[in-house]
Amino acid sequence: MINWLNLVQVIIIALVLWGFYRGFIKNTSSERLVHGLFGLGGLWFLSFLLPWMHLYILGRFLHWIALFLSVGLIVIFQPELRKFLALIGSVRGWKNLIYVFKQDVKKTSDKQKSVEEIIKAVVYMSEKHTGALIVFPPDIDDGVIERLGTKIDGLITSELLLTIFFNKTPLHDGAVIISDNKIKYAGAILPVSQNQLQWKYGTRHRAALGMSEASKATILVVSEETGDISFAEKGSIKKYDDVKKIKSKLEKILIK
Repeated sequence: MINWLNLVQVIIIALVLWGFYRGFIKNTSSERLVHGLFGLGGLWFLSFLLPWMHLYILGRFLHWIALFLSVGLIVIFQPELRKFLALIGSVRGWKNLIYVFKQDVKKTSDKQKSVEEIIKAVVYMSEKHTGALIVFPPDIDDGVIERLGTKIDGLITSELLLTIFFNKTPLHDGAVIISDNKIKYAGAILPVSQNQLQWKYGTRHRAALGMSEASKATILVVSEETGDISFAEKGSIKKYDDVKKIKSKLEKILIK
């Protein structure tokens, strides 16, 4: 039977640790060290598991290593701990923590709205057989994109996407680059794949495949000829017929 009181306590502890990370560790020199905490947790787990398997000497050895590293964390994170203690002792500090939570909720809400706007535009373009190429790169300045095109730096809306890919505009032949929940560039030129594709695939699909081969980006393609909606990543292209699956895919890309 689930003990709800214990569950609530665990959730509160998780929220406090998450707020501490977001407010004082993220985007600082200590962020990388946080990843090592998972390794430290693994050491503690093994130090208790090995004696249970009758490996007492090895378990004791790992126990002392884990203990030494745990004490070392106090020294390593001393500046962050000092800031955190100062924060919980002030009203302004609590306001900052609440602000961090509110900002994260707002960002998730904004990204969900962007997903809806992209789906609305993509479904419409699919029905009208309007070609489109949208790139979701982990890093815009990775040197893979041959030409970024025209800087947009605008909010993601279906109207803006439909305007860009309208076949009478000068930017419709290139790719749209979406990063940081914004349309960063339009009319971008992507590297074209040299691999043999099926006859039904044209230049857009070759560009999408080429970008996916040369980077970790995910590329959405709407075929002008068939209206098919596809995603290219890791050197392969997959067609998506179900809107729910398209939405799920976009959520995995944009809402992390």
